[in-house]
Amino acid sequence: MDKFNKLEGVAAPLPMINVDTDMIIPKQFLKTIHRTGLGKALFDEMRYAKDGSEIADFVLNKPAYRKAQILVTGDNFGCGSSREHAPWALLDFGIRCVIAPSFADIFYNNCFKNGILPIKLPQEMVDKLMDDAERGANAVVTIDLEAQEIRGPDGGMIKFEVDAFRRQCLLNGWDDIGLTLRDEDKISAYEKNHKAQAPWV
Repeated sequence: MDKFNKLEGVAAPLPMINVDTDMIIPKQFLKTIHRTGLGKALFDEMRYAKDGSEIADFVLNKPAYRKAQILVTGDNFGCGSSREHAPWALLDFGIRCVIAPSFADIFYNNCFKNGILPIKLPQEMVDKLMDDAERGANAVVTIDLEAQEIRGPDGGMIKFEVDAFRRQCLLNGWDDIGLTLRDEDKISAYEKNHKAQAPWV
């Protein structure tokens, strides 16, 4: 997966609580096992009318937020069923960071495994960033994972906490496969040794 070090991008405000994974990517889009192509279906039922036309007042359909890379949202984001397609859809749209007061555990874990940084902050700090995000195209926020800092469009700074191991994985672009391949030499040596000791296996 792509490394995450410093991200500077437009933050889109989604002031909703309990946004579940079916809202993020509805069930009819779960037939694929490919991680690409799902961005167009992100928030499908909120972004599009039944005739397929865009709902103009949904945040990601507004010109200022069409290329948003950061999502500022409400409590318990990513609740509901444990579909990995949810972070896939966010990532395919271009979202690399989601900021909220809290996340559903499985969604939170899946974000890290797919190169998205989920940041938990106290409600008052989320409210401040939500206010910043309302500035439209001027809502440029910088996320510095190395320093664990968020800088708003007015220059204000917020510190955030993240698990050290997960931080290291994002900084280096290590998903589960990448972590395993770091020990490829040891794995190959073990397999060679095991084959010599038990050639019948």
